Amino acid sequence: MPAPLRVAVLVSGRGSNLQALIAAQRSGALPIDIVVVASNKPAAEGLRHAQDAGIATVALDATGRRDRAAYDAELFAHIAAFTPDLIVLAGFMRVLDAAVLAPWTGRIINIHPSLLPKYPGLHTHQRALDAGDALHGASVHFVTAELDGGPVLACSEITVETGDDADALAARLLPREHALLCRCVQWIAEGRVAWQDDRLQFDGAPLTDVLRV
Repeated sequence: MPAPLRVAVLVSGRGSNLQALIAAQRSGALPIDIVVVASNKPAAEGLRHAQDAGIATVALDATGRRDRAAYDAELFAHIAAFTPDLIVLAGFMRVLDAAVLAPWTGRIINIHPSLLPKYPGLHTHQRALDAGDALHGASVHFVTAELDGGPVLACSEITVETGDDADALAARLLPREHALLCRCVQWIAEGRVAWQDDRLQFDGAPLTDVLRV
């Protein structure tokens, strides 16, 4: 039986997607080993969830650090010490330096609360409402130097309902985010997803359309 996929998770806040990964690992649904949880915010609630689960943590405060590239390099040096196979950005609110990302190409994913390529960046729920979208959702994509611009592996859609505000839309989407991220990590852990020639492959064939979860 192959060894579990070694996963590092980066968080900046409450860590609800991290909690979903921890729960799936514990239940045996995910063949992974979360080896470290790191954050740019020492008070991030996600770090406490990791500690409660007995997972190693790294807290490297970004406040006041003017040299962004040096900070990112230091953070990723700490992460690399745990030899992860995959890095998951799960609510990590920081744009990473391209040179720091380069060695991890094809081994780092992010979950983003929009149907990419729509609405990269922040305030995605309100932007979807302001645009009058009938559908909203979340996407898991591989991380590149372009903000929320790497190849999308899969998405999950919900209907925008009459009377929705940003908070209601976010709350209804959250459980779908959890399921989406866990499914994508599962596919990667099972070896079904590969990065080849700057493109994604799924089950040995080029991925020509975003998968739906």
